[in-house]
Amino acid sequence: MSKPRKTAVIRDAKVHPAIAEARRVLEVESAAILGVIEHLDSTFVDVVELINGSAGRVVTMGLGKSGIICKKVSATLASTGTPSFFLHPAEAIHGDLGMIVRGDIVLAISNSGETEELLRLLPSIKRIGAEIVAITGNPLSSLAKGADHHLSAAISKEACPLGLAPTASTTATLALGDALAMALLLRKGFKEEDFAFLHPGGKLGKRFLRVRDLMHGGAQTPIVPLSTPMHDVIYEMSAKGFGITAVVDEEGVLAGAISDGDLRRLLQRDTEILKKTAADCMKPHPVTIDGNELASAALQRMEQRKITSIFIAGTSGHVEGIIHLHDLWGLELF
Repeated sequence: MSKPRKTAVIRDAKVHPAIAEARRVLEVESAAILGVIEHLDSTFVDVVELINGSAGRVVTMGLGKSGIICKKVSATLASTGTPSFFLHPAEAIHGDLGMIVRGDIVLAISNSGETEELLRLLPSIKRIGAEIVAITGNPLSSLAKGADHHLSAAISKEACPLGLAPTASTTATLALGDALAMALLLRKGFKEEDFAFLHPGGKLGKRFLRVRDLMHGGAQTPIVPLSTPMHDVIYEMSAKGFGITAVVDEEGVLAGAISDGDLRRLLQRDTEILKKTAADCMKPHPVTIDGNELASAALQRMEQRKITSIFIAGTSGHVEGIIHLHDLWGLELF
């Protein structure tokens, strides 16, 4: 006989020490973020305008936990249309300062504002011609005074019960970095399509894929002139593997199309089709789509028309390529 399974002792979540501590930490960190709101002033607007009007990059710099925050802020800026990268202060001191050029904006982060490695770099950064924006928890610190602009992320206390581990301070700084990135996003007029362009591998990126991004163009596109003998038409269809070919006039403008289904129906009526030309056998006015339309629109059009391929043609009517249903399946376009 099997032994009864042991069950975990269920404690009252309201009084359990772990829950109580978690609540305290979250309350302290929430208050820290709300406190940053009180520090927002015209300097924040100046920094947004400075970055928006700059042709350079935002170079984030910080040491320790601040360095980790810098990496996240930099990643958020870059993914929302503001070119940015992280530069380790210690590496900058030993040669990597050359990664900063005139016109860049250095976003230096230090809660104390007294990080030695950052302070040593200030004169060199200014000689390069980059502007310095500091985020600190102390507006009277050396970094705050030495920077061209200062944003305050001051907090009343850390969430660490010992008052040692950076907790509320890093949370407040990260939130301020996110606020800066989002304000820049709005200032730049950054849209979903722009975000998708910078995230081609993500679900949103797939939703905004254009037909031109997926089409088969050039030599891959099945195309024959109007005068092509049907024997060569069939060869073109077999060689390209789409089960269809475009038929174009002397100017390369789409005049019609011939599909596998068309061939079967023609053979049922006429066994002499090999003696005819593409012009004799084509169906005029085939379904087309503009290359700038969303891939999801191509999928909808094919499903509605019950076809497996669609030609890409602009307003001029010239064939640019072809897209097959298999190119669109599995892309999570909706």
